[in-house]
Amino acid sequence: MSLLLGCVADDFTGATDLASTLVKAGMRTVQLLGVPRRELPVPDSDAIVIALKSRSNAPDEAVMMSLAALDWLRQNGAKQYYFKYCSTFDSTDKGNIGPVADAMLDVLNAQYTVFNPAFPTNKRTVYKGHLFVGDELLSDSGMRNHPLNPMTDSSLTRVLARQSKHKVGLVQYDTIVRGANAVREEMQRLSGQGLRHIILDAITDEHLMTLGEACADLVLVTGGSGMAMGLPENFRRNGDLRSGDSQQMPSIKGAAVVLSGSCSLATQGQVAHMRGGHETFQLDPIAIAQGRDVASEAIDWARSRIGDKPILIYSTAASDQVGAVQSKLGREHSGVLVEETMGKIAKELVAAGVRRLVVAGGETSGAVVSALGVEGLHIGREIDPGVPWTFSIGEPRLALALKSGNFGTEDFFTKAFEQL
Repeated sequence: MSLLLGCVADDFTGATDLASTLVKAGMRTVQLLGVPRRELPVPDSDAIVIALKSRSNAPDEAVMMSLAALDWLRQNGAKQYYFKYCSTFDSTDKGNIGPVADAMLDVLNAQYTVFNPAFPTNKRTVYKGHLFVGDELLSDSGMRNHPLNPMTDSSLTRVLARQSKHKVGLVQYDTIVRGANAVREEMQRLSGQGLRHIILDAITDEHLMTLGEACADLVLVTGGSGMAMGLPENFRRNGDLRSGDSQQMPSIKGAAVVLSGSCSLATQGQVAHMRGGHETFQLDPIAIAQGRDVASEAIDWARSRIGDKPILIYSTAASDQVGAVQSKLGREHSGVLVEETMGKIAKELVAAGVRRLVVAGGETSGAVVSALGVEGLHIGREIDPGVPWTFSIGEPRLALALKSGNFGTEDFFTKAFEQL
């Protein structure tokens, strides 16, 4: 395997987002789900993205999982490493971005690394070290009320400093616009002062390409999917990356279903749009907690309805409804109940002939692919920015679109199947 870039992502949809970015830049990319078995047969790839479900885990557990994935990538000879997190820097004061980055730096014996969650196409930008969602500071956006990792501080330097044992620096916009050499010199200057974590400003895709070039010689880079945009060109410039068709879209027939667990504003709009013209079934977390077999109810409902036209099974709800459920069941417990139920539903529906699935929400996506026993994905063409179709390695062959909660246009669910 001629592995150039080895990536560790802290959730499943974020991993797919990153893999799609690399595919568009010409890298043959495979996504592996969970820390791979040593004997797992992996197609020859330029980049491998290992998708973990570690974003909301305890820091020690997240570090252990991330280092196990990093070890697998090192064993397979990656030339550079990437730690991918959300474009909204989802985390708490305990982690997990800082602790994982600290541990990776130590294992790789790297002098320093950089942090940039910017994704301008989806209106995530960093200016003066502050993260913006559209025209709003992160702390003023809907992420302020995120059910698992509420983000109430838009300063990435402050957020990261509360998580890490290392000092945090910043390369600002006025340096970024002067080009890759200026960025590289400023990073080296900060590193010389003992800083091992450096935040990078970025407002446009052009800035991200500049940052990618500046990071060509770093052992470890961290960021959202956008920060990876400029890395493939470094390998191409060195003659390591060959040209070829990196996008794969095999024809997969079979029934279609949407499973939506995300409660983000974007997904709420997508659920409302699909309810206007498709069969839908809503999961009730309270009923699940009371012992009702809601999974079997949903499966029985779906069996007579699955076909070429997609159906929707969802737990998506507005923030006040989610808050009411969490107050009764607990934040983590309510999430686990829904995820386990979605996993059971997905497994039974695939056994009944479903072969094309759109899954909304990082935690839900992780639960679904785990229940299905999927170990790896080929990455295909993008549906909307950050969300490609993927195709499972092994049998049965499945088409899967794993969507981060905040991504996609209002008609994403229906548009995705039209592309197939």
